[in-house]
Amino acid sequence: MKALLIDDEQPNLENLQALLKAYCPQVNICGTALNAGTAKNLLQAHQPDLVFLDIQMPQQNGFDLLRSLPAYNFEVIFVTAYDQYAIQALRFAAVDYLLKPIAIDELQAAVERAHQQRQLKEQNQLLQNLLHLLKAGPQQEEPRIALATAKETRFVKTSEIIRCESSNNYTTFHLSGGETLLVCKPIFGYDDLLKGYGFIRCHQSHLVNKNFIKSWKKEFGDFLVLTDGSEVPISRAKKEELKKALRL
Repeated sequence: MKALLIDDEQPNLENLQALLKAYCPQVNICGTALNAGTAKNLLQAHQPDLVFLDIQMPQQNGFDLLRSLPAYNFEVIFVTAYDQYAIQALRFAAVDYLLKPIAIDELQAAVERAHQQRQLKEQNQLLQNLLHLLKAGPQQEEPRIALATAKETRFVKTSEIIRCESSNNYTTFHLSGGETLLVCKPIFGYDDLLKGYGFIRCHQSHLVNKNFIKSWKKEFGDFLVLTDGSEVPISRAKKEELKKALRL
């Protein structure tokens, strides 16, 4: 799990980093932030699975930071010094929190609960997709794929997808209407799924719908030019496979 650590005190960040590296090997720290402004930039850049969030911070506290986000698709573990009011609220809301100084066993338990919650969300997304396809029935000519974003699960026709672009464990879907959807799933999870509907893997990070290919550009490297004006690189490893798929 990718984790972002947010705390206004550098020693606290360093202590939490050390504990996670020593006792929670399943956590990969993707960044740290000392204030809400930096945190927002890192959230957008890294799309973490888990956020350790200090409650007491100047200018904008942890709760204010979450309120300011339009939506989020990560698990949160609050970190706080003794604050009876905040702790009571957290307990009533059944939200995970850690008290400073952080106990190792409580840290490990909180991380494990966050991991299980992530897995449960993924299973629910798969189940929603299955139920939607079963409801559609075998007579459906064009399937819709379930794409779970931070805000909602969208059911999109495969013919509306121009291309898919990978970013670590996330995939951005570029649609024919100009819309983009960011999904918390790596691109290889869609490779076999979309292959039977005219999609071609032209690069480790790119999957394109061949119905939207406009031309093959060979200036300063090889690129596919698509009907939306985007240029997608072609890797050497995929060049021959692509030629066969396009019958070149």
